[in-house]
Amino acid sequence: MEFRTRVDIPTHSSQISHSDQLMLMGSCFAENIGNMLTDAKFRCDVNPFGILYNPHSIRASLRQIMENKQYTAADLFFHDEHYRSYMHHGSFANNDPKAMLRDINHRISQAHRSLPHLNYLLLTFGTSWVYTLKENGQIVSNCHKMPANTFERTRLTVDEIVKDYTELIQDLRKLNPSCKFLFTVSPIRHAKDGAHGNQLSKAILLLAIERLQEFFTDHVVYFPSYEIVLDELRDYRFYNEDMNHPSPLALEYVWERFSESFFSRQTQTIIKECQKIKKDLLHRPINKESTAYRAFLKQIVLKINGIEEKYPNLDFEKEKERCHTLLNSLQN
Repeated sequence: MEFRTRVDIPTHSSQISHSDQLMLMGSCFAENIGNMLTDAKFRCDVNPFGILYNPHSIRASLRQIMENKQYTAADLFFHDEHYRSYMHHGSFANNDPKAMLRDINHRISQAHRSLPHLNYLLLTFGTSWVYTLKENGQIVSNCHKMPANTFERTRLTVDEIVKDYTELIQDLRKLNPSCKFLFTVSPIRHAKDGAHGNQLSKAILLLAIERLQEFFTDHVVYFPSYEIVLDELRDYRFYNEDMNHPSPLALEYVWERFSESFFSRQTQTIIKECQKIKKDLLHRPINKESTAYRAFLKQIVLKINGIEEKYPNLDFEKEKERCHTLLNSLQN
């Protein structure tokens, strides 16, 4: 007897491996999955503009990455004691404009260099609502808590999204013909739109992605993270206290379903080995000065060396440095 509705996800023929190069852009859900991929030692560039919510801002950011746009002071504005960019998430805000510009331009240049070599571009749409600056008609990626009367709020249409992304995918394919585009819709509820408004917003995103799949059958893939959380995990225990964001347990489950769909058994084995190393490094000994703990750290280094020997494309430099730092502190 089955006591839940399970979302049917096919195992995709083009599977993601550790030799692939990935870029993720979009909502905080993209950030969560991106961090999980990074922890599992995949080569990822996660949100080079910070968290983005609407398809227009994601597309505009990708266009700037393609052009390798370099920001200047004229692209920033000062608000609440920090310099900010309407194209970037608040995580880039800084009271030093030069430092902020260095950070922004470094991330764009880094992403620009990787575009021709990407195997997968993972895009997560959060909402179809956008905010436009009244003074110049620019759709912003983040309002930065500016007064509401600074913006006009409108909703993108399916046709607008499809037109923009058809052109974008065609141009990206000229640059990198082998890149696959993996779309998903964030399961995070935008409560301020109301229950019905949120559903309408998500429906627009889903319909647009379906149309893109029809146009680019061999290059566009959809992963149903939205459906998994709403249909398989239809219980408030799978949400954080705000009742809008999926809980860590829900994210872990979506990650498992993602793994089943896009990772081979060998890749999943590698991930488990990486997770074991991470878990070992989080271990807190009863006595840090003990011989047993020293031996434990040396054993981690040996495990890392063994994994690197088997899989040379994995990077464990930070973990090895952490082990050596701990060992040196014990010797001193």
